[in-house]
Amino acid sequence: MSEKLRMLAEESYAGELRVLIDGDTGHRPPGWRMSPRQVVTYLMGGKAADGTVITPKYVGDRRLIETAVATLATDRALLLLGVPGTAKSWVSEHLAAAIAGDSTLVIQCTAGTDENQVRYGWNYAQLLAHGPSREALVPTPLMRAMEAGRLCRFEELTRMGSDVQDTLITVLSEKMMPIPELNSTIHAARGFNIIATANNRDKGVNELSSALKRRFNVVALPLPDSAEEEVSIIVKRVGEMAQSLDLPAPKNVSEEVARVVSIFRELRSGSTEDGKVALKSPSGGLSTAETIAVMVGGISQATFFNDGRLTPETLAANMIGAVVKDPVQDRAVLGEYLETVLKKRRGFEGYYTSLTDLI
Repeated sequence: MSEKLRMLAEESYAGELRVLIDGDTGHRPPGWRMSPRQVVTYLMGGKAADGTVITPKYVGDRRLIETAVATLATDRALLLLGVPGTAKSWVSEHLAAAIAGDSTLVIQCTAGTDENQVRYGWNYAQLLAHGPSREALVPTPLMRAMEAGRLCRFEELTRMGSDVQDTLITVLSEKMMPIPELNSTIHAARGFNIIATANNRDKGVNELSSALKRRFNVVALPLPDSAEEEVSIIVKRVGEMAQSLDLPAPKNVSEEVARVVSIFRELRSGSTEDGKVALKSPSGGLSTAETIAVMVGGISQATFFNDGRLTPETLAANMIGAVVKDPVQDRAVLGEYLETVLKKRRGFEGYYTSLTDLI
């Protein structure tokens, strides 16, 4: 087992990537390791030319992934848009791993991200000693991607200030980055492109300017349509994460995932599954990613403190943490849901008792 807490996509799925590349007879765009068709097979699952089974990395509409891959084969940048928990970052990482073999050229955007972290910075010791020079330049992931003809990933693009976002306009439209201090320019090598992720529901969102929006092709990733689809996604990811953390997965994971998904989907949608009871929704999104975190936390608690038995009691505290973001409003919403819906539902008695004890 690797000593890394989390393996990169290109490391975890190196075998699948290798057989897809070896058996690829399709046209490869400049700088790509495999053809667009093989990239989609890697993301969506299928069989390689030698019969090797390729596991699906994304469960959803195949046409969305085809559109994303086709976009990256042009000179247009890709923006993966969706609410938190729709696998935007997951898809972005796997696209970079399949296309360029390197998913590490990433810029995590925050309110504190400045222009130097996007374009380039300076080694000030070198700068003071010798003045502006290429040796004193500190390349960012974006600059390295341009020079190497790779993909650069921008995570949560809308968290970055609008003025900093717009530093990308020249890069996206002209495929070059001016360096006025050196009177030179970095030109993008063939194969370079940008994959950005963004959501428009979270706090701290800075809208993209019209000029920047025009330079992205937007692919919106939706939440899973059905409870069954969401359960299958969560069970798969929980199993992978439990294995990487060396946590034995209890036998009843699927059953408890289905119950937690049922609760979260009702709170998220504002009504019961049969549509007969209207509900208030909490302030958080209760996304698929949050459900995965709840389950992994519950499995850890079950492993170390409950003899490996996954029960509502081991999951309840993690569920409270996911639902109650506002200590006043969300507690009231959850309390009302417990009394009006969960109290009367067969098979959920343990969740009603455990959650009621904690709020």
